[in-house]
Amino acid sequence: MNTDNMSILGLTFDYGPFGFLDDYQPGYICNHSDYQGRYSFDNQPAVGLWNLQRLAQSLSPFIDVDALNDALDGYQETLLREYGTLMRNKLGLMTQEKGDNTILNGLFALMAREGSDYTRTFRMLGQTEQHSAASPLRDEFIDRQAFDDWFATYRARLQQEQVDDATRQAQMNAANPAMVLRNWLAQRAIEQAEQGEYAELHRLHVALRTPFADRDDDYVSRPPDWGKRLEVSCSS
Repeated sequence: MNTDNMSILGLTFDYGPFGFLDDYQPGYICNHSDYQGRYSFDNQPAVGLWNLQRLAQSLSPFIDVDALNDALDGYQETLLREYGTLMRNKLGLMTQEKGDNTILNGLFALMAREGSDYTRTFRMLGQTEQHSAASPLRDEFIDRQAFDDWFATYRARLQQEQVDDATRQAQMNAANPAMVLRNWLAQRAIEQAEQGEYAELHRLHVALRTPFADRDDDYVSRPPDWGKRLEVSCSS
């Protein structure tokens, strides 16, 4: 999200420079013209506030400034609350505990260090069984000792929930899509359509109707190397 594609409802509507995160990089930039990383992944919350500040500025001739400032002051509180709920759902946590942010940040640190695939990591985490030290996600990490240490803490937190695995896994699968519209998938469909072949475009369109359904095709695999180097712009 940048500044001119955020509606007054807080929705994004211009998907030219838009892209899903593949390898987890906090400073990921999806728009090739964003040379300074102003709209990078980890800057999105600050950009959202800046956008709202510009909106408030334009409304200041018509709305009391104190009322506008009060509304802006609620942004961070609302953001942290909603973000916390979102990430607890992705981790399969039904309740809120003091150490939850430490668990989440620990996972993000591992993912950033190893360039883990964002979508695959959270989807595979949903296969966790709280009383089993085995995890299919372990093989996704090179530093397995670091993963084991984090995973032990995560499993201990799950056991505090007293929620059965099936219930938690269903929640996680509803919060973590199996597939997203990765740039390389879109590019493949576009290139074939330009040659008059629309089968892949139709197949991709159908698949995106059920992004949370389990799949075993290349729609849920890591992108090829060339797919990670695609750049998009407002005119893409």
